[in-house]
Amino acid sequence: MKLSFWCAILALVLAGPVQAQSLAGEWQGVETDPYEEGNWPAVLRLQQNKDEKIFGVLYQEVGGTPAMTVTFEMQGARTENGATLTHTRKLSETGQTPFNYWCDGSITFTYDPNQEKLTGNAAYRPVGDCDMGTFTLYRIKLKSPSTVPTNTESTIRVSGQDVRWYADPDLKQRVATGNTYRTKLSKTTTFYLKQGYFATSESSVVPITINVGNSETPKPAAAPAPARVDTARPAAPILAPSAKPIVLPTVLFKLGTPDLLPTAIPALDQLAAELKARPTLKLRVSGHTDKIGEPQKNQVLSVQRAEAVKSYLVKSGIAAERISTTGYGDKRPLYRSPDARNRRVEVEATQ
Repeated sequence: MKLSFWCAILALVLAGPVQAQSLAGEWQGVETDPYEEGNWPAVLRLQQNKDEKIFGVLYQEVGGTPAMTVTFEMQGARTENGATLTHTRKLSETGQTPFNYWCDGSITFTYDPNQEKLTGNAAYRPVGDCDMGTFTLYRIKLKSPSTVPTNTESTIRVSGQDVRWYADPDLKQRVATGNTYRTKLSKTTTFYLKQGYFATSESSVVPITINVGNSETPKPAAAPAPARVDTARPAAPILAPSAKPIVLPTVLFKLGTPDLLPTAIPALDQLAAELKARPTLKLRVSGHTDKIGEPQKNQVLSVQRAEAVKSYLVKSGIAAERISTTGYGDKRPLYRSPDARNRRVEVEATQ
């Protein structure tokens, strides 16, 4: 078996100069070497900044030896039919020996939107046996309408390889396998999907929510903004004293900064509207980070993120004394690291 281990990943893609197909999310698959035996299962989590730069985290295992792993931070940019990513730094490594090493360099990816597939060719720095590698990655994405008629047999279709469907987040009730599931729903239902294709200990469960309704009934012409923020809960956050803190939907930040992404604005506008409607309500805003970087810097960053939310609310007309802030750094992740969703803000009514 070759003693060098490939590492790398991924890219983002452009469907055209006007409409860019986002590659944000989790991609799962494998790296192989056409000239060597063995494989290296991989999980790549990507995000895209508003300036269209790509960044993410690549996790890899040695096939057959899952105790030997590496996690890299990746950054890159778009190309005409895909993207390139470069290894910027190694975040963690397990099972290393004096005779084994992970390769790094750059990877050029092409994107197949029909299959939600990334195919990549790695060009590594010439260290030891490092030279090239081939990546094949897939992501789970809903490919059929997200709303189906009530009590009518419908086919739900998703992308991905060796997809397993479950009725519960603990993955104890499997209901289907493959890319389609034909079923009859009487209420909005969330399915929990995983890919069996080179699964690793870092592979995540992907929730897919299917709404039900009368397909002949048109949607309101002017849907309120909160409905676009989070369809999985009521139009406005339920903020009551002693209630469990609420994670604001889509309020994510750029990697390593307190800068709000554009997707955060609808949720913050929704929160400001409720605060205006309830003038006696006070709020505690808590900032959190992922585990990328140093814990001390993450603590400072989490406070800055909470302050960024407060600043937005104050600019929206909310009195500053109604909002307190705190930060927990990377001490309270909601998801197994690395996961960009840990870069979040929680809100809680204090009065």
